[in-house]
Amino acid sequence: MLHCNKWILRITLWNLKLNKPLLIDHSFEDWDWEGVPNFRMEQVRDWIFEKGQLDWGKMSNLPKSLKEKLTERYDLVPMKIMRVQGSKDTTQKFLWRLRDHQLIESVLIRANQDALGNRSSRLTLCVSTQVGCALGCKFCASGLDGLKRNLTTGEIVGQILLARKEAGRRIDNLVFMGMGEPLANLRALLPALDQILSPRGLGIGARHLTLSTSGLVPKILELAKYPAQIRLAISLHGGDNETRRKIMPINDRYPIEELFKACEKFIEKRRKMITLEYILIENLNDDLQQAELLATHARRLNAKINLIPYNQVDGLEWRRPTLPRIRAFQKKVEQGKAPKVTLRMEKGHDIEAACGQLRLQESSNLS
Repeated sequence: MLHCNKWILRITLWNLKLNKPLLIDHSFEDWDWEGVPNFRMEQVRDWIFEKGQLDWGKMSNLPKSLKEKLTERYDLVPMKIMRVQGSKDTTQKFLWRLRDHQLIESVLIRANQDALGNRSSRLTLCVSTQVGCALGCKFCASGLDGLKRNLTTGEIVGQILLARKEAGRRIDNLVFMGMGEPLANLRALLPALDQILSPRGLGIGARHLTLSTSGLVPKILELAKYPAQIRLAISLHGGDNETRRKIMPINDRYPIEELFKACEKFIEKRRKMITLEYILIENLNDDLQQAELLATHARRLNAKINLIPYNQVDGLEWRRPTLPRIRAFQKKVEQGKAPKVTLRMEKGHDIEAACGQLRLQESSNLS
């Protein structure tokens, strides 16, 4: 009975917390606290974005009365760490519990070497934009449980703030390739990008941000109008419609030719190379004919290619090809004179770092 009462109290306190708005859902330029001087709001901004402090009580240069007032009005913590997995190749995965108890993941990746072959300290964070996903890509764990909801602006930015705190240093690059389809949540993502890019926010340069999409054509065209020079990656994974639709159901709505026309418009407007992401799956899209088609597409778009051997997902039948087959595919693409081809042996293979795996595992444990 005592345990039950404690659980009811915990849920009640959590619901009370949810009744408060999350401060970083709103741009600091839009903060309007009646009777609070601008310099105090600037102090709060500095605590959050420069120092990474998300505890009102620890903002030492704020008056006690103001801290109490802000504590009553706003929540600062968008999520809490539920689980951390570290990898032998220096990759870490974070499982976050949101304020409504939904679970999302982020992955922190440390580059192994710099251009000179020295150990690099560059940090890249893979960021989620949705709880689950509605698009049902066949290789991906994120969509196995469907789409629960979009993340808010503060929940997107919060992953970066909290991962930075865990890493103990600045994060250099962001790739929006975590759970969800980023372009399906532009309403929250674009304001998050504003905070990320602003010198008064996280101050990460646009060329260090990459957005990945499964191929939402109207949203690609909408993103082309965004002023910052962010990078775009297309999850292609098939050289023809027949192959791609087996992996990417979105291809039935936006086939390859329609997708590439949108890419060409994006490139024309932004004057920036895009990347074609291609996950290699054994006996599905890893034959040499697909390699030839991929090279042809890359030449047409003047696009870079990232080849990514499949990362095994529990509950899915796909497997990664053998290393000789992977190398043969890479060689064939290179022989096709694609502008740039990179083979990315996926980090985090030992920590279930493919999107959504840790969340599904934890959800299963809780059910």
